[in-house]
Amino acid sequence: MAKKRKSNFQFYIEYLTLRIACGIINAIPYPIASAIGKGLASFAFNVIGINKKRTIERIKSVFPEKSEKEVKQIAVKSFQNIILNGVEMIRSAKLSKKWIARHVKDVEYYSNALKEVVTKGKGAVIMVPHSGNWYMAAWAMARYGIPIFAIAAKQRNPYINAWMHRQYGEGLEVLERGSASVMREIISRLHKGHAFAILPDLRVPEEDVIVPFLNGEANISHGGAMFAVSTGAPIIVAVMRRENGMHTFTHAATIYPNTDAPDRKEEARRLMREVMGYIDAEIKKSPEHWFWFNKRWVLQPPQKRTRT
Repeated sequence: MAKKRKSNFQFYIEYLTLRIACGIINAIPYPIASAIGKGLASFAFNVIGINKKRTIERIKSVFPEKSEKEVKQIAVKSFQNIILNGVEMIRSAKLSKKWIARHVKDVEYYSNALKEVVTKGKGAVIMVPHSGNWYMAAWAMARYGIPIFAIAAKQRNPYINAWMHRQYGEGLEVLERGSASVMREIISRLHKGHAFAILPDLRVPEEDVIVPFLNGEANISHGGAMFAVSTGAPIIVAVMRRENGMHTFTHAATIYPNTDAPDRKEEARRLMREVMGYIDAEIKKSPEHWFWFNKRWVLQPPQKRTRT
């Protein structure tokens, strides 16, 4: 049975609830809002037990050598990170360049390095995993003058969809995933020397690129790498973490595509295998920053198909 579409009134009530929460969080100083968020996350996980059993089992499957206490610490910090990401999303329109400079370590160094890459005229495809606040990487680069864009699915609630686009803030443009012109627009922007920020899609339903990932297998899309192959843009693999109250970058690798490869699709798959190798290694170094709570990642087996 098809799911009944919500009424406009229901959409508005959802939006109103969100705006009330936003008003409260924006009225509280950032350090206090963060402390409250961390406390609520600990309570939700340890007392209410939100996704507790499944998450602990997943972490144990990747790190069988870790103690029960260590596994729970990873899970709690990961959940706290999710809540803190929400706090920062709510406050994102207010995140000035000055705020970024205080809260993102070495941001000027990384923005200058990225600027050198994109000014060569082929742009860059920046691949980041769901680690730390992955949005912060894009916000930081945008505030420092990098022409950066991303894609995102359209929210079902039109009021929240419009709010999300406002929250992306100055300098970060977000294109609608699935729109008729989005592929052409991405290519065009890369040719203009823009940076395309993307999270590797681990949820594709049909078999595409099977890679070893967190002691299991992930089925990922080669689509992001195809933009690099098509334009010659390098792929920059970066990871965000929270350390001592700061957001930190790790530049894991810069990978250059072979634009003369006889099979472009296979070249894109090769690039994605390399990308995911770096991401897997970085997550294992500091697993508390990874988003362990999405049940569809890794655990959802792909539908087998004949590769073309």
